[in-house]
Amino acid sequence: MSAPEELAAGTGADAATLPLSHAPLPADEVLAGSPTTAVHALSTLGGVEVGIWEMTPGTASDTETDEVFVVLSGRATIAFDDPALPDLEIGPGSVVRLAEGQRTVWTVAETLRKVYIA
Repeated sequence: MSAPEELAAGTGADAATLPLSHAPLPADEVLAGSPTTAVHALSTLGGVEVGIWEMTPGTASDTETDEVFVVLSGRATIAFDDPALPDLEIGPGSVVRLAEGQRTVWTVAETLRKVYIA
């Protein structure tokens, strides 16, 4: 399958229904279930990537990159290794800022789709 194309200037896409190709997460990241993820880069603006990311139900660990995202659909909890940070319950409309290097555990209850800027 060919790589998804970025949006050209003056074009658009429906972020909520854009077809995505899922792949299993690496086994060492999966803590529960059989979650898969998909990503579609929409554009790069001044060195910053904008795209769509999705994860199916399950629990997985991650090391974050600098990003801001808005949840389009689904529900999840993000737990941080840093005990000073509370768990985040996220769903449609949630806006979240993650920092480079943060260690997290994502527990997805309903397939989560977000638009990210990273």
